Amino acid sequence: MKGETRSRPLWITFGPVVAAAADAAVATAPMSPAPWAASYVAVAALLGRLRTPLSVLLITWPGVFMGSSWLAGLIALYTVARLRSDRRLLVLCTLLVATGNFLPYPLSMGELAYRATDFSSIENAVGTPMAAAALGRAIALRSELAARLHELTEGRAREHRLLSEQVLAAERAQLAREMHDVVAHQVSLISLQAGALRTNTTDPATKDTANTIRTLAVRTLDELRHMVGVLRAAGGTSGELTPQPRLTDLPRLISESELDIDAEIDEQACTRCHETVERAAFRIVQEALTNVRKHAPGAKVQVRVRQENDELQVEIHNGPADPAAVPLQLPSGGHGLVGLSERVHLLGGFFTAGPRADGGFVVTATLPTDMPLITQPSTRG
Repeated sequence: MKGETRSRPLWITFGPVVAAAADAAVATAPMSPAPWAASYVAVAALLGRLRTPLSVLLITWPGVFMGSSWLAGLIALYTVARLRSDRRLLVLCTLLVATGNFLPYPLSMGELAYRATDFSSIENAVGTPMAAAALGRAIALRSELAARLHELTEGRAREHRLLSEQVLAAERAQLAREMHDVVAHQVSLISLQAGALRTNTTDPATKDTANTIRTLAVRTLDELRHMVGVLRAAGGTSGELTPQPRLTDLPRLISESELDIDAEIDEQACTRCHETVERAAFRIVQEALTNVRKHAPGAKVQVRVRQENDELQVEIHNGPADPAAVPLQLPSGGHGLVGLSERVHLLGGFFTAGPRADGGFVVTATLPTDMPLITQPSTRG
């Protein structure tokens, strides 16, 4: 291609020159000095065909016209087609070589009239230049396709590496979050329990044991905070280690969704639910509203969250999309509802999702609320 700087094998540079020289030697054996000189000038010019293909083609044309360097002209035309993509230029160059093949040397009106009525002469004059030009473009397109395929492969490899790094960063950030929200919380409870035991007991041995437990817990918390800091640094620019969302965050989620939502959320529901249940309920509503924005823009939505006996009922209904609404071009991996179903089933609940007869969609989940709670001990006294 134009601007190529890669080194080429010697046979690519000199092979066509040798072939053209052999053709010229055979063609010019019985000829006069003019065709002989034109043929070998054309052969010598082929050495520079990769740098200045158009100039070389023009230099080879006299030899094509005189019939002494036919192959050199075709090689020059092939090189132009290989290195230049301008169609009009390629047509002109093909016509130029075809004209040189067709005209008799020396010019004779009788011979010209004969060739004009001889189909084989026209076919030979036009067909071989067209074949050379077509071959050059085919090789050029093949090279371009190979280069683009190589770039695409490298681009996908880079994307795969970036995606792997992003997944790893997300895993580290999630691990840091879990350690911050769960493990650190549990260790804090151990420390509080040990402090309460040390305060309330009168047995010296028990006091020493409780003091040791509390000291170890505090030291563990310090090391844990350091480890969380390391994971956060390795996890990139993830969000702050804020607590995970609860049911009390649903009104904020609904207000920020910018959807037409009719919400009925029982404020007394799940007052003693485990945070995992509340988090799952929040994620279900969040994913359902996200899907409405993706697949049913402008649709009316109903959100119901209520508690029945020992079960938390979550229902999200939406109608068909508003034809006048502009859909959001959001990416969709197709794994959101699957992940929610797995989350609900791990909690021992039930999950359904599917289309409605009116063209809308419904998501329902039933979550158990009787999971054991861990409460902080009293530190009075």
